[in-house]
Amino acid sequence: MDKNLGRTEVLLNEKKLYKPSAKTLKHARVKQYKAVAVKAAKDPEGYWAKAAEELGWFKRWNTVLDASQAPFFKWFTGAECNIVHNALDRHMGTPVEKKTAIIWENDAGDRRKLSYAELNREVCRMANGLKNLKVRKGDRVAIYMQNTPEIAIAMLACAKIGAVHSVVYAGYSARALRERIDDQAAKVLITSDVGFRGGKVIDMKKVCDEAVQGSPSIQHMVIHRRGNMPVSMKMNRDTYWDALVESQPDRCETVPVEAEHPLFILYTSGTTAKPKGIVHVHGGYMVGINRTFEWIFDIRPDDIYWCTADPGWVTGHSYIVYAPLMAGITTLMFEGVPIYPQPDKIWKVVKKHKVNILYTAPTLIRTLIKFGDKWPKKHDLSSLRLLGSVGEPINPEAWRWYYNVIGKKRCPIVDTWWQTETGMIMITPVPAMPLKAGSATLPFPGVQAAVLDDNGSEVPPGKGGYLVIKNPWPAMLRTVFRNEKRYLSTYWEKFPGYYETGDLAHIDKDGYFWIQGRSDDVLSIAGHRIGSAEIESGLVSHPAVSEAGVIGKPHPIKGETAKAFVILKQGYTGSEQLVEQLKLHLRKEVGPVAVTDEIEFVDKLPKTRSGKIMRRVLKAWELGQDAGDTSALAD
Repeated sequence: MDKNLGRTEVLLNEKKLYKPSAKTLKHARVKQYKAVAVKAAKDPEGYWAKAAEELGWFKRWNTVLDASQAPFFKWFTGAECNIVHNALDRHMGTPVEKKTAIIWENDAGDRRKLSYAELNREVCRMANGLKNLKVRKGDRVAIYMQNTPEIAIAMLACAKIGAVHSVVYAGYSARALRERIDDQAAKVLITSDVGFRGGKVIDMKKVCDEAVQGSPSIQHMVIHRRGNMPVSMKMNRDTYWDALVESQPDRCETVPVEAEHPLFILYTSGTTAKPKGIVHVHGGYMVGINRTFEWIFDIRPDDIYWCTADPGWVTGHSYIVYAPLMAGITTLMFEGVPIYPQPDKIWKVVKKHKVNILYTAPTLIRTLIKFGDKWPKKHDLSSLRLLGSVGEPINPEAWRWYYNVIGKKRCPIVDTWWQTETGMIMITPVPAMPLKAGSATLPFPGVQAAVLDDNGSEVPPGKGGYLVIKNPWPAMLRTVFRNEKRYLSTYWEKFPGYYETGDLAHIDKDGYFWIQGRSDDVLSIAGHRIGSAEIESGLVSHPAVSEAGVIGKPHPIKGETAKAFVILKQGYTGSEQLVEQLKLHLRKEVGPVAVTDEIEFVDKLPKTRSGKIMRRVLKAWELGQDAGDTSALAD
């Protein structure tokens, strides 16, 4: 059998190391990353037990890891806990309760601040309101809201009483919302009358009414009132948020739950098949996100932290709501578009609130590059000390712009790889680590990763293959809701004993990981397996190119041929001459195997609201096929 089977071409080769400053090293929580990782690998259960001891538990565990029914792993069995106890309860009566927990701002510049004490009070009132609606431990509650404090309050209120929340991104269609409600048999839907985004008013209630029409499970809909427009209310089903909570007590007992009790169900996009309901639990999840958040972002007590994601995605769950609140710092929630009404909106917010940590997506970084350096240069960004990247691989050119223009060569960039399924960041630098532009660097201590070929053999350095995780970790998904067969077939059957991520990667000679994109985004050109992300990165390294999306098209001789859709930076115009320049540039930067037969200049690319380019949609449009459910698209 061909030992090269399953390998992908490794075309990009970044060698320069960006070393941390003396100041960064001095304050770093983890100074000897590799030594910590080696120790964690020798005794993973001891390592995670120590991480768990940093948090509060109602009852201590009997066993750290129960692998008796692998791959249905259980963590901290016998323990009782509740993530809300760590996010709110334990801060009460301490100086943290007076600190700002959430800063909220929208497109128009409206702002609100909630202290930890105020947030706790609102969560308790909402939890009591849900109990009045007969929501009990284990019941599912769907949440369809914009990025406001109320979405965090709703999530925390559900968790506090042992209910299971399921946030559905507020850009999804009524059909997509209904599909998710039906799959989990949600008892209550929490939403808003309207939402605001990019200067537009979105009729949220109308979408929800359509979604729950004839629903066999929804008994109540709770509507947070934000607009002045009349709202259709269904008697005995619909109630306003303020009416539900106004007479409720300010205190509510946090319900102790087993460590393996479900915390939330979060559905994958479902653009190619029925959405998968990824189940995460209280105990292991809170341990994993707490440890990763504090170490990776070098958290300090007075930090103002901004993750530009949305709570509708796992990044928002883990690193907007739960981990920052457990750490007792201030998390910023922005309801809007970071480039609206002008391309410096994001920098205005950073300056205004003196943000210390900015965690955002490569697609936004590339969009900002398109508008030029003049916009960030208008603002004092000196409060920033750490930058982060999440959502997809960041190309070296975008990484360097982020590092040089935004971070002024003094802010480390933590380029993080993880998934909805992993719950927590898995491959990442910490600030004390030497960095390479475009590399997610090394697995987080306690995580062991590898790159395999189709035969399940580890490939040598510099050769691409399938990224897998070799060992269980606390924040991992427990199953696909009501579909154990799909859990097994999707994640565990291709490489028995390994968690299959669905991503391609390679490891360089220094052990650094380079994510090459999804395995279903691989092009097979004249016998060469090439990740579309590598061709896109090569194109973006040209000074005229802001963003690129690459797909494969059937070819009678080569098998496939690449077509690139390119967005140009301001000041550049598409032409045949530029097409030829880009093709020559690709040959030089990436290599002759990355030949791109077609280049089309476009104004926009189809993306999810979390910033991922929807190559499936690009390909469907190009080939005249059905694109499926596109309600998750940003535009």
